[in-house]
Amino acid sequence: MSSNTTTAAASSDAPTLETQADSKNGVKRFIFAIVAIVVQVIVYFILFLYLESYWKIIDVLIGLAAVVLVLGIYSQNKTSAMKVPWMVLILAVPILGVLLYLFIGFNGRTKKMSERYAAIDEQLYPLLPRNEEVQQHLAKRDKRAANIAHYIYERSHYPAYENTDITYYDDAAAGLEAQKAELRRAQKFIFMEYHAIENAESWWGIQEILEERVAAGVEVRVFYDDMGSIGFINTDFVDLLESRGIRCRVFNPFSPGLNLFLNNRDHRKITVVDGKVGFTGGYNLANEYFNLTHPFGEWKDTGIRLEGDAVKSLTVAFLEMWNAGVEKVTNDTDFAQYLPDYDYQAKEHAFVVPYADSPMDDEQVGEDVYISVAEYAQDYAYFVTPYLIITDEMTHALGLAAKRGVDVRVITPGIPDKKLVYSITRSYYHSLVRNGVRIFEWSPGFNHSKMSVADDKIATCGTINLDYRSLYHHFENGCLYADCDAVIQTREDFEATFAQCREVTEEYANPDVMKKFSQLILRFIAPLM
Repeated sequence: MSSNTTTAAASSDAPTLETQADSKNGVKRFIFAIVAIVVQVIVYFILFLYLESYWKIIDVLIGLAAVVLVLGIYSQNKTSAMKVPWMVLILAVPILGVLLYLFIGFNGRTKKMSERYAAIDEQLYPLLPRNEEVQQHLAKRDKRAANIAHYIYERSHYPAYENTDITYYDDAAAGLEAQKAELRRAQKFIFMEYHAIENAESWWGIQEILEERVAAGVEVRVFYDDMGSIGFINTDFVDLLESRGIRCRVFNPFSPGLNLFLNNRDHRKITVVDGKVGFTGGYNLANEYFNLTHPFGEWKDTGIRLEGDAVKSLTVAFLEMWNAGVEKVTNDTDFAQYLPDYDYQAKEHAFVVPYADSPMDDEQVGEDVYISVAEYAQDYAYFVTPYLIITDEMTHALGLAAKRGVDVRVITPGIPDKKLVYSITRSYYHSLVRNGVRIFEWSPGFNHSKMSVADDKIATCGTINLDYRSLYHHFENGCLYADCDAVIQTREDFEATFAQCREVTEEYANPDVMKKFSQLILRFIAPLM
């Protein structure tokens, strides 16, 4: 055995031990934090109950607080489906309702956090081109697609691009291999932002490349969400990467206590290489996404590769989270160095609009783009999501499109990763089916893709689930693309996926009274989760 082979074998053994410890420690930390939060809620509840001598005063104060909180919730710029359950719970059980809302229902957009993001965005957004000429070109080819792109720019500052090649991956493993090939070619910088990273085989191949590029003088940054990765790695992971020359930051560490920002997680999935090539899609960097493990049957995920001008938007989305998502760190002072202009001639004409969504504003860009796809469609509109927990507005848009004669279909998993959430997902079937929407469940296992396509003309791929958390609470990103081969490839992937699905439309067309009631209860509690 050569010395190189011996070294490789030794290095592969060490991470195996690390990941076992990291996984156990991460799970223990998660369980401890959950138990601590539950204990705090119970303690506060008991405290109120045992202050009997002051109970009348406390009862009045709690009642007033509940009314004020309900009025505050009512005034929020949110769909009624998200507001009403909390309002009913708080008025019915004021003490418990108020405590639960503060711990798990409060969208913790604190003033301090909002100001931090606003300050970074004020520096970043002007660095993106307006691309008015591109918008005009799109309007001449497809006015309805141009209207969606106009909305995205006006509400999230991300423009449309032309000089960009887009490659679609119908399999996460293929996307990962293409991603690793680009990482090996990096000359200046690598940015990686993921909701979940598992310190295991799928990550080790990436880490090895990152360490090689660091040794070659490339700047490497890794940013991950603590909640998303908590079952996969421990916080020692940061020290591990830093010791290898890889800069690493953690978004919103999960800890016991009244964390007003607890609900807002970083669900984005972005890789940028030298500002020239970018990747995004549904997959995280963990073994199950690439079918190295099978906790829920076969796993289905998708992604896209961008090369050209549109990569600027992915870079800006990453720089926003890197600089605003962590307190008390040294921020970048020269953003322009990561947004290079370079000569690139796209091989195919395409319109590409990468975009990001943030809970720091009152604009639900992810949901509105999906609604716009349904409104755009004249022939068909297909959607796939791992979780289907949608607002009345989204339900109405899908149903109305079906009533117009559009072939509207939704794919969900055939094997759930969370049984309660899966039951809630199924509770939304009837309200769609009764208006003509067709529902399909992917038989081989868990379909984690988040995509839409309409009329062979426009499509989306990204991180945004059709559920409340993605649409209202999380930092997300997606990409709208039009007039290119990737749209057709997306539709072809949908067709291949339908062939592996079990259609459940008729099964949920006429549920009995008890099933209707149970589904009603599940939909009612969905926004509370």
